[in-house]
Amino acid sequence: MISIVRGLPRFDGRAAFSTWIYRIATNAALDELRRRRRRPQLHALPDDDLSHDVVDQSAARQVDAVAERMTIDAALDDLAEEFRVAVVLRDVADLDYAEISTVLDVPVGTVKSRIARGRGQLADRLGNRSRSSRRPSDEPPHPPADPAP
Repeated sequence: MISIVRGLPRFDGRAAFSTWIYRIATNAALDELRRRRRRPQLHALPDDDLSHDVVDQSAARQVDAVAERMTIDAALDDLAEEFRVAVVLRDVADLDYAEISTVLDVPVGTVKSRIARGRGQLADRLGNRSRSSRRPSDEPPHPPADPAP
């Protein structure tokens, strides 16, 4: 939060404010990870200590989550700004299409298109093209009608 307040004079409006804040938070997290790598490591507990396995599993899950987040951030950074901003506002900030339309000053159809294209490009970059890149809340309310016999 302090970094955000200190950086306010440098906010130039090229990206949405929420995107700018998200980037500051991401950079702060990455800086913390770098600092932790430089700190001395604790000695491991003996193998016969049951809590050791629990700590290792928890730490491994946290490391995996951070690595996955960094991979997603790198893929997001590769997107064109118009797609990145739309995807972040929808999937990270959880704004609806109308709110995103207002923030970006573009029609709702353009918002939907940018989100779909951005998610598709993210899926390609992350190697998840076989998975659906749509969020459940984005599904149409009714299944398409069956064609006439």
